[in-house]
Amino acid sequence: MNASARPSVVLVGAGPRGTGLIERIAANAPELYGDTPLDLHVVDPHPPGGGRIWRHDQSPLLWMNSTAEDVTMFTDESVEQAGPVRPGPSLAEWAEAVRAGGIAVDPGLAEAVAALGPRDFAGRRLQSAYLGWVYERAVAALPPSVAVHEHRRPAVRVSGSREGRQQVWLAGRPAPLLADLVVLALGHLDSELPPDQQELSDFAARHGLLHLPPAFTADSDLSALRPGEPVLVRGFGLAFVDLMVLLTEGRGGSYTEGPDGQLTYRPSGREPVLHVGSRRGVPYHSKIGYRLSGERPPVPRFFGPEQVDELLARPGGVDFRRDVWPLIGKELGFAHYHRLFTAHPERTRMDRADFEEKYALADPAGPALGALVAAAVPDPADRLDLDALDDPLAGVRYPDGEALQEGLRRYIEADLARRHDPAHSPDLAVFLALLSVYGQLVRIGDRGPWWHGFFSYLASGPPGPRLRQLLALSRAGVVRFLGAGTTVLADERRGVFRAGSAGLPGEWVEARALVEARLPEPTVERTRDPLLRGLYADGAAATPAGLLAVDPTDARILNRAGSPHPRRFALGPHTDARSGGAFARPRTNAPAFRQNDATARTLLSFLRDRAAPTAPASRVPVPAARTAPTPEEPHAADH
Repeated sequence: MNASARPSVVLVGAGPRGTGLIERIAANAPELYGDTPLDLHVVDPHPPGGGRIWRHDQSPLLWMNSTAEDVTMFTDESVEQAGPVRPGPSLAEWAEAVRAGGIAVDPGLAEAVAALGPRDFAGRRLQSAYLGWVYERAVAALPPSVAVHEHRRPAVRVSGSREGRQQVWLAGRPAPLLADLVVLALGHLDSELPPDQQELSDFAARHGLLHLPPAFTADSDLSALRPGEPVLVRGFGLAFVDLMVLLTEGRGGSYTEGPDGQLTYRPSGREPVLHVGSRRGVPYHSKIGYRLSGERPPVPRFFGPEQVDELLARPGGVDFRRDVWPLIGKELGFAHYHRLFTAHPERTRMDRADFEEKYALADPAGPALGALVAAAVPDPADRLDLDALDDPLAGVRYPDGEALQEGLRRYIEADLARRHDPAHSPDLAVFLALLSVYGQLVRIGDRGPWWHGFFSYLASGPPGPRLRQLLALSRAGVVRFLGAGTTVLADERRGVFRAGSAGLPGEWVEARALVEARLPEPTVERTRDPLLRGLYADGAAATPAGLLAVDPTDARILNRAGSPHPRRFALGPHTDARSGGAFARPRTNAPAFRQNDATARTLLSFLRDRAAPTAPASRVPVPAARTAPTPEEPHAADH
C-alpha cells in the first residue's frame, strides 16, 4: 500500500489521556479493525506516557495526591464500555512487580520503588515511570499492522475540510502530517492572562513588584521570591501545596518528628514567609486515610442515567444550581446516610428501610428532607451539611492575627483526625458518591468552575502528611494564614499588594510579591496553545465558561451550530466533557476510561468503513529495538 494512502490517525498529546486512548485502540482493534494497515502519529514535545504534567524532569519532592493502590490506567469489570476489559496493574501492583524483578525501571528509582506501599503517596517521578511503562505496553499491544510514529514537537495547526483528510502542522516541520482522523488529548494548558490578572501584572511592572499568575507550579520560576520576604498567596489547593514544598524543603528546610508524632520544621533561612488565603480560607480536605469496609454505597441512586436523561430532555435547557445541584445533594446525602445506618446504626434512631423509603420520596430541595434527617439522626455532627462543607468559616471572626493562626491550626488538626478515623466513614461514602456524580455529569457537559472547585476541595485534596507539614510550617512562622474571604488589592499610592480577609476585618498584610496558586482556567479563547486557538477561530464551539464543546458520546468536536466534526476529536480538561482525571481509582467506573473506549471505537469504525475492500492487509516488520526520538527529528517506531 502506498504510504500516503495508508489510513492515518494523529494523536496530539502523549500524556496519560493519550496513552489511555492508545490502550483502548489496541483493545478494540481485533474486533473492529483487524490487521488492516494504520499509521498512528503520536505528537508531543514531552516523553510519552507522562507527558508534560507527569514528566520525570521535575522536583523529586513533589508527590501524587492519591495512594498507590488508588491509581490505575486500566479498565476493569466496573467500567461501562462496549470494548473488552484488558486488566493491568495499579501503581501499587506495578511497584510490587518491579520489586519482584518482573519489570525494569531506572536504577535511580529503586529506592522509591522499594519504599512504596499500597497506602503510600508516590512521588511524581515514580508515577512518570509507571505511565511510561503503560504507554510502552499499550503500543506493544497494537496489531502488528499498526505503525506508531512519535514526533517530539508541538502541533500548531489543523486544517482540512470535513469531508477530506486533515493536515496537522508541527512546529519546525515544513510538511504537515496527513490524517484521516485527529484526536486532541492536550492535558492542562497555559493561558493568556484574563483582564483581572493582566491588571495585577501591569501594576507589578509599574512598581517593580512580582506577580506570578496562575500556572502549573512545577514550571514556575520561583527564584525571585526572596528569603524572609512576605509573599501573598491566593489559592489553598494542590498548587499551593506544591508551592509550599518547593519553597521550604526545596530550599533546604527539613522536618523532625517528636515523641508525640508532631512535626517540627527546621528552616534553612532561604524561605520567604507565605501569607496564604482563599475564598474558603482553609486547605482542601485531607485525603482519607483508611479503607472502606463492608457494603459500598449503592450509587448512582438519585443522580444516575435516568435522571440525566430527564435533564437532557428538558426543552429549556439545564441550569446547574436550579436543576442539577439538588439532585447531586440528594445523591451525596443518600450515600452518607446509607453508610451511617449500615456501619454506625447506634447513631441513628429510625429503621433504615423506613428512612430510605421516606428519603426517596422527599423533594431534594424541600423542607421534608431536612425534617426527616433531623428525626432520624439525632447528632447534628452526623448530618451532611453541604453548605457548611463548602464554606466552613462562614461568619467566623477572630480578635487578632494570632487567634486566627491558632484557629486555623485547630481546624486543620480536626480535619486530619476526622479523615483518618473510620468512625467518620460516611465521609468516604460521600467521596465515592462524588466520583459517581462526576461520571454522570460528563453527559451534561460544562458545569462551570464552582462545581469543579467544590469536587476538588472535597475529593482531591492533599495527602495527610502534607497537612502535617503545613501545621509545622505554621508553627515555625514560615506560613501565615489570611483567613476566609481573602481580598487582594493593588495599592497604587503605596506601591504594594495588600491582602485582608473577612475573618480579621480591618487587618491587612503588605507584600511586594503575589502568587496565584492555581492552574489557569482552560479556556479556548485565552489558551496559549495555537492549535486549540486556531480551531476556535475556525468555528469550533465553546461553552460559556470557555471550554471546547464536544459530543458527549464519542468526543467529536462540535461547531457553533452544534454539529460534530466527523474527523476531529478532543479529550481532556480543555473540553466540556472533562472527567476528573486521566487515571483513576480501580473499580469506580471511571468516566475517562468510558470516554476513551467510546472514542477508540468510533475511530476504528470510521477507518474500517472507509478502508478499501481490496486493500492488501500488509504487515509492518517488527524492528529489533526501538530508539529514542531526538528533538530535531521525529521518531518512527514501527512494531
